[in-house]
Amino acid sequence: MSTPPVPVAGGLDHTPPVLVASDLDRTLIYSAAALALTMPDHRAPRLLCVEVHEHKPLSYVTEHAARLLAELKSATVFVPTTTRTRKQYQRIQLPGAPSRFAICANGGHLLVDGVSDPDWARSVADRIAAECVSLDEVRAHLRAVADPAWLRKERIAEDLFAYLVVERELLPEGWVKELALWAEPRGWTVSLQGRKIYAVPKPLTKSAAVREVARRTGAELTLAAGDSLLDADLLLAADQGWRPGHGELAEAGWQAPGTEALAERGVLAGEEILRRFLARAAS
Repeated sequence: MSTPPVPVAGGLDHTPPVLVASDLDRTLIYSAAALALTMPDHRAPRLLCVEVHEHKPLSYVTEHAARLLAELKSATVFVPTTTRTRKQYQRIQLPGAPSRFAICANGGHLLVDGVSDPDWARSVADRIAAECVSLDEVRAHLRAVADPAWLRKERIAEDLFAYLVVERELLPEGWVKELALWAEPRGWTVSLQGRKIYAVPKPLTKSAAVREVARRTGAELTLAAGDSLLDADLLLAADQGWRPGHGELAEAGWQAPGTEALAERGVLAGEEILRRFLARAAS
């Protein structure tokens, strides 16, 4: 990339900034179905809505997590790092100051002050074209093998990847694994997250975009968190990472040096991740 570094203030002693790259859905923010409020009702944490869609509240954090996030943003370069499209990401209103950088479409778009960097988007598209079969071929296969009995929606995101919305309880055992085996030699990867099955080109990674932000900001320490297979490369690339006690990585028992598996599940896991980010950034 030819874009010059962006000056970002470090601490009072002018140390390089700490970069915090975090997945959003089911890592920091949670739908009502994913909150996992298993405690007695009178002990449940107070919640703050951070996303409204079609006039309805959609995603939440705890009020304490909101305070932690605002503090984290003031102390680090905080980079929301999501598989969401730009439009989906822009519905979210996270507490604290706006983030200078954000990563959408699993690394396909690097937003700088809310605007996609065209050079970055072009470089990602060129790599996908050179290394993977086309999105059209993948979509045709998905349509051919998906069963209307459990398929609810078939969508593409940013003309970069595809996903299915399914009835999880009706999904045949082994179907996702078979899809992954088909996709692997064609340069694509598959991830099951809640009711969504993603098919994503291998060059489309969160870690590549995070490395670019680190280059531009001069950050020498990168912290990360995520819950799904699509976050594995991000966690592996970070100096230190955390995954919650739920999600695709937890279900697979995924472990890696430098990544801590937390016991917390649901919205309380998001709160704990923010505590870990702040403690490590301050150390």
